Amino acid sequence: MSTLTVTVLQAPLAWMDGEANLRHFDHLLAAIDQRDLIILPEMFTTGFAMQAATQSLPETDVIAWLHGHAARTRALIGGSVALQIDGGAVNRFLLVQPDGVVHRYDKRHLFRMGEEHHHYRAGQQRVVIHWRGWRILPQICYDLRFPVFARNRNDYDLAIWVANWPAARTLAWQSLLLARAIENQSYVVGCNRVGEDENGLRYSGDSRIFAPQGETLASSEPFQPARLEAELSLSELQALRERFPAWRDADAFTLQRDGL
Repeated sequence: MSTLTVTVLQAPLAWMDGEANLRHFDHLLAAIDQRDLIILPEMFTTGFAMQAATQSLPETDVIAWLHGHAARTRALIGGSVALQIDGGAVNRFLLVQPDGVVHRYDKRHLFRMGEEHHHYRAGQQRVVIHWRGWRILPQICYDLRFPVFARNRNDYDLAIWVANWPAARTLAWQSLLLARAIENQSYVVGCNRVGEDENGLRYSGDSRIFAPQGETLASSEPFQPARLEAELSLSELQALRERFPAWRDADAFTLQRDGL
């Protein structure tokens, strides 16, 4: 498929209340139909809570909920959730296809300033999803600050960051999303939350969809719930890479640790 229709839902999150959050997203998703990709924020069932995994909805329940909306909208749909699994807690990006196929990416870079590394286990695998002719790299929040992990090895066309990124650092959020798009000659989607959490942190959202040369395809008003829409073109992306093949001059490297 040459084009990919994308919807991003920038929303407030109820603290540690999975059922309330799913009901809210049920309402938002009811108005959406016939898309290719729908993205929800990081920890969309709980908010960014360190104890979330011990009180979160079971993974099977979240997957069943995502599958219901994926089947109805014919879209790949997902966001990250806190989960307690064998071996510890993870911040896991779940993406579910209409046919029920599930893709998982566990957050690699844990936010030490919030002590996430004391409560969650870091993911070990970089994941690329193949969907309707597109190659998609899922990432979570703090991963955005580490460009080596997200380096395009000519293996993806679209990178997605879901986040609970506080308003105090929104300039970094917006700037790094833009940089990841330009340096990797890739489309970039950034889906952030809004509202205030129980730790007193405020979230401005500032969700964005960027084109490979840095053009803003969709943006949101700060501090407001929003639904962003964009249509991405694979043929235009491929033409850019052929016309301006900066990727050919990238430095070769190999990540040695943790199986990467």
